[in-house]
Amino acid sequence: MVATVLRLRFRILGNTLARRPWQLVGFCFGVLSALWVLVAVVAGLIAVGLLQGLDVARTVAVVGGSALLVGWIVGPLLIAGMETTIDGARLAPFPLTTRQVMAALTATGLTGIPGIVTALGAFATVALWVRWPAAAIASVPASALAVLTCVVATRFMGTLSTGLGGNRRSREVVGTVVLTLLIMSGPIVAGILALLDSTGDLMARFTQAGEILGWTPFGAAWAVPGDIAAGSWLTAAVKFAIAVATLAVIWLLWSRALEASLTSPPQTAARAVRRGTLGLFGRMPTGGVGATWARALTAWVRDPRYLRQLLVVPLFPVLFAFSAGVDSALFTASALAAAFVLSVAGYSDISYDGTAFATVLASGVRGREDRLGRLLAAACIGVPLTLVIAVVTLAVAGRLEHLPAVLGGAWGLLLVGYGVTAVSSALIVTPVAAAGDSPFKSVPGQTFVSGLLVFVVWLACAALATPALVLAAIGVATGSALTGGLALAVGLAVGAGVVVAGVIVGGRTLDRTGPDLLARIKAFPV
Repeated sequence: MVATVLRLRFRILGNTLARRPWQLVGFCFGVLSALWVLVAVVAGLIAVGLLQGLDVARTVAVVGGSALLVGWIVGPLLIAGMETTIDGARLAPFPLTTRQVMAALTATGLTGIPGIVTALGAFATVALWVRWPAAAIASVPASALAVLTCVVATRFMGTLSTGLGGNRRSREVVGTVVLTLLIMSGPIVAGILALLDSTGDLMARFTQAGEILGWTPFGAAWAVPGDIAAGSWLTAAVKFAIAVATLAVIWLLWSRALEASLTSPPQTAARAVRRGTLGLFGRMPTGGVGATWARALTAWVRDPRYLRQLLVVPLFPVLFAFSAGVDSALFTASALAAAFVLSVAGYSDISYDGTAFATVLASGVRGREDRLGRLLAAACIGVPLTLVIAVVTLAVAGRLEHLPAVLGGAWGLLLVGYGVTAVSSALIVTPVAAAGDSPFKSVPGQTFVSGLLVFVVWLACAALATPALVLAAIGVATGSALTGGLALAVGLAVGAGVVVAGVIVGGRTLDRTGPDLLARIKAFPV
């Protein structure tokens, strides 16, 4: 059964790469990057094993192995997305038991590029223990156990992020909570490392971290060979038991979560609405601009794909405070980082509409009205949000005198982004996740080029906002009130000019490309 699933998986992959040349290019880049990482890791392990002592080898094995497990949980979720070529939902219609489905999903995880590279790198840790033969022999089953734990853990997190079945709202809430915890995992780990050792000795911190992690599910398997090399056979046996228990618990939890997600079909939550209630449509002006404004603003406050963007933005000050401190330039520039993310918020507007974009075309709303309505909706969220972040962060840092300069750079970048995306979204549509999908689910049809286009749009935004950003940087660096005020004026003027040009050009472009955009959306793989 597992062999059949793997054959299907590789046949699907081969057909996909054959049909999409640019996706093949991205796949080749991924393979080359993985090989480069593998060579670097193996070289480092050999150097540590031959040149360093037992304490360093133990620290490298445990801390590196723990980081690997965290990477397997966080990396595929946030960077590449969970692979959906073969997943539980696709295997559910077949006469397979939950255990068979889990075995198939584990096998697909092990035979992917990350799984193969991880397995080779894990077994290469034998090089750490070449001077201790018993430890080298023990590292083989311990590494196999650790790799299997990585794959099962990431599959469990993927299943958990879908919300364990049930209605769409519960899936969105669970997925968003998991995403928030993953984003904050970096500052949490950094804070723990900072508390471990007060002397500031980085190696001492890592040594203490290795000692602690060796008794946790993250590093127990990796600590076994080091304890054997040190002659602590009983300790090694206990840690191996912890590693086995960790895999068993994760497997059991994954089994329960998978059963819940496959036996509880998604439900559509129904909400009673009072007769005659129009929501934002009853409060906005009538006409094409008002209707588009109301519809887009409703999406901003209800669609989880927009809400997740808003969730990330307030976390920037927290991340910068943990990583660099509240006195740092990064923390002071939190509003600029927020504006940088929100500047391309409209990049996927039409893509998020999906086939419902047909109703926009059928309504007769002109392109210029559509562009302006969507822009006003985004501005209702982005402009006050960047203002609040700028005021709060500068007040905490005690640098409110920099507020005009920071707002000039942030609002200039934000408005420029709205103008640029008013044009780009009339030209570009990409496959996106459905409204109720997990935030970690990869989307069929996404290619290497479509991923690069976002960075092209960001580059255009940064280039057009350069005058405001340069003046803002000078104003903050010199503390000049005049330069700060000039940055605010230039940011608003340049942003307003790009917004006007974007609405006009984007509107004309959308009038011309609207039917073609809809045809491309309908052609996206499901």
